[in-house]
Amino acid sequence: MRQILQNLRNGDTELVDVPCPAVAGGQLLIRTSRSLVSAGTERMLLDFGKANLIDKARQQPDKVRMVLDKVRADGLLTTYEAVRDKLDQSLPLGYCNVGRVLEAGRGVTGFELGARIVSNGKHAEVVSVPRNLCAAIPDSVSNDEAAFAVIGAIALQGIRLIKPTLGETIVVSGLGLVGLITVQLLRAHGCRVLGLDFDKSRLEMARNFGAEVVDLSEAADPVKAAQAVTRGTGVDGVIITASTKSSEPVRQAAHMCRQRGRIILVGVTGLELSRADFYEKELTFQVSCSYGPGRYDANYEDKGLDYPIGFVRWTEQRNFEAVLDMMADGQLDVAPLISHRFAIGDAIKAYEIVGGAEPSLGVLLEYDTEVADSDLRVATIILGQAAHATAPTSAKGVAVANGAVTIAMVGSGNYASRVLMPAFKKAGANLKTVVSNSGLTGVLAGQKFGFAEASTDVDGVLADAGTDVIVIATRHDTHADLVCRSLAAGKSVFVEKPLALNHQEIDAIEQAYAQAVANGASPRLMVGFNRRFAPHIVKIKSLLVASSLPKAMVMTVNAGTIPADHWTQDRDVGGGRIIGEACHFVDLLRHLAGAPLVRYQAEFMTADTGDTAAIQLAFADGSIGTVNYFANGSAAFPKERLDIFAAGRVLHVDNFRVLSGFGWPGFKKNKLWKPNKGQAECVKAFVKSVSGADKMTIPLSEILEVSRAIVDLAENRGR
Repeated sequence: MRQILQNLRNGDTELVDVPCPAVAGGQLLIRTSRSLVSAGTERMLLDFGKANLIDKARQQPDKVRMVLDKVRADGLLTTYEAVRDKLDQSLPLGYCNVGRVLEAGRGVTGFELGARIVSNGKHAEVVSVPRNLCAAIPDSVSNDEAAFAVIGAIALQGIRLIKPTLGETIVVSGLGLVGLITVQLLRAHGCRVLGLDFDKSRLEMARNFGAEVVDLSEAADPVKAAQAVTRGTGVDGVIITASTKSSEPVRQAAHMCRQRGRIILVGVTGLELSRADFYEKELTFQVSCSYGPGRYDANYEDKGLDYPIGFVRWTEQRNFEAVLDMMADGQLDVAPLISHRFAIGDAIKAYEIVGGAEPSLGVLLEYDTEVADSDLRVATIILGQAAHATAPTSAKGVAVANGAVTIAMVGSGNYASRVLMPAFKKAGANLKTVVSNSGLTGVLAGQKFGFAEASTDVDGVLADAGTDVIVIATRHDTHADLVCRSLAAGKSVFVEKPLALNHQEIDAIEQAYAQAVANGASPRLMVGFNRRFAPHIVKIKSLLVASSLPKAMVMTVNAGTIPADHWTQDRDVGGGRIIGEACHFVDLLRHLAGAPLVRYQAEFMTADTGDTAAIQLAFADGSIGTVNYFANGSAAFPKERLDIFAAGRVLHVDNFRVLSGFGWPGFKKNKLWKPNKGQAECVKAFVKSVSGADKMTIPLSEILEVSRAIVDLAENRGR
């Protein structure tokens, strides 16, 4: 299937072949018939992509501050690589989709197969969308009309915030798609509407929809016009739907309003506000959030947890439905807003119109309905060639004897593409398949690093006899299940930390490994505990060999804050940051001690989300360790520091870049050009193990020991 992307580095628009997305629980798989190009939002993305680095920085000063903090903490080279990788990404475009239901994911009810629905799906022939971002289309509403429903919900949410009453006068500043729909919905509310724009054709449309207008291209004074239509009192409210860097629309809005008037920003403008403009009239100003309540709430959008209608009458889904009802009743007419139509195969021409000088408004993309569903629902494609389906085969994998290792990467997110894929490539592995739910991220990462194919079919990869290793880089709640399934298929497994989220999952993995061995396979199981493979840690380990005395170790982690609603903080999905990241440092101290854990406990700061803790560890050889995992520090401070006290000597590691020795004969300092936390070395050691080395890279007993301890610590259960 085909999908539209935009390159962040240069602004180019591409139409690419990708595998059909997998339908996850709580989602609908939709075959697209129409999608609407949001001229305002998508043109902004095009302009941003075409801007040079300096202009990009000017447009995102908050990102510049983050970059400067990273330079201070991690150095210029590491920061440059991170920024370069970010700009190399391509964004999927679009959020106004119309299609019919191909498949309902686990737990989805209320949508029949074949039913027509709107969603905020991308510009793609098939999309997978959470159920709360979908709405059924009334029979009397055409596909062309329904394509405007999501844009209409944006307009409707702005109106709901301004709370218009019958007879009030409301200004709509900016008469693009959102503005012209806003005009009609306000008229349906019984409001008098004054529309502002520079475009004469849009002003004429607004007039036809019942608005009075002000032509800003002729230097007309909107403040005087507002006074004239309100008998000198000022308008009741202003909805700003314009897209501009200027703060002038906000200033004009304040001057047009009456005492205690309301201003709602739906579009994008400068926000250099004058206190006096707002103070004297006691004006209210509010920014509208997209389609309405539920937007950006993972519980609502991703988990499908609806808000009770008695408490939240209008959610984003119910706003979709309300707009569709207005279309069905004939109170919202979007047909005049359609300026261009293009077949999906001509999408590049559509974006030339949107990004060019030719006037445009509603640009519709039409999809070929004659293509069979099966031809679009291809789960695996050969990268760089025509899509094709792959037939499942049986497999019984074993450790590869003195040969190249063939891997499949399940997950293609930021860490997988920035760290794991280049590491496996550098280690000499054959990169066969990259699997992702969306299909798109797998294609982009696969093309960049030279994978043979991209897929959304995990079962097919597990059944592939030509794949030796499954690399798991998905969200934490999927790790244990994927590890067990991979071991059952006889595959060796590299799983990003954590191994699992609870003791039941750890026990299941231990049993699955034992069963795989009993079945005659010899799989390797590795967790991405990379810190123990860092060059400075390897050096420390060699220095410590000279002494058998117990060690005192202090690991300080300036973890930084992560919002409470981030998926890693969700105990059911990410497990929390102690399980998700602090496991690295428990493993590191276990490795340096060289002896089993015998006692451990954690003290948590009570006024946070459970990610600021002091963890105390004791080992069988008498060594002790402390992991200070703190989320309440400054991002400008280096992230990781390690101090080891042993035999009257001290070793100090600063952010895995500088290693200093105090009192060590023949050793004082090692410096690296940039921090090296051992990711590449970890992968190289694992590939070597799978290729025929006698031992597992990390003993399974240590992996299980650390995994069980970190679960106890996260649950505040010491031992």
